Amino acid sequence: MTETITLKVNGESHTFTSDPDMPLLYALRDTLGMNNPHFGCGLAQCGACTVHVNGEVTRSCVTPIAKVNNAEITTLAGLGTPSKPHPLQTAYIEEQVPQCGYCINGWIMQAAAFLRDNKAPTEEEIRVALSDLKCRCGTHASILKAVRRAAEQIAAENAAEKTHAPT
Repeated sequence: MTETITLKVNGESHTFTSDPDMPLLYALRDTLGMNNPHFGCGLAQCGACTVHVNGEVTRSCVTPIAKVNNAEITTLAGLGTPSKPHPLQTAYIEEQVPQCGYCINGWIMQAAAFLRDNKAPTEEEIRVALSDLKCRCGTHASILKAVRRAAEQIAAENAAEKTHAPT
């Protein structure tokens, strides 16, 4: 059985006919040709497949496309732009985080949602928020350093906005 599905990915609508049980990850990579997210474990345990669905962290490897029909989906490519990258993207570059780079999609996407909701996290809060993600090449320390850097940048941007806001 097939259905017509519309995925709204990074602000762009894509309509196609497919099995409604197909995982979102397969639709993003195979049908839409996106390079991220990645297939990691296929069991929603590693986080390499993480996207945001209506702003919520979602493991795309286990999410049927019928469940996200017409939802707003954001991938790593939609988080920032080349001219205005997300603070996490900038921090990852500044901290030279990537080794193999395979898991970065999940770490950045989960951290972005966390930092959206927690503007001034403690070290422990960052560790807990990212504790269910896996990195096989051992860049955890660099990842945490980059998330702290991004949190500081976001806090500084928020403070600047308050200073410049009309009263």
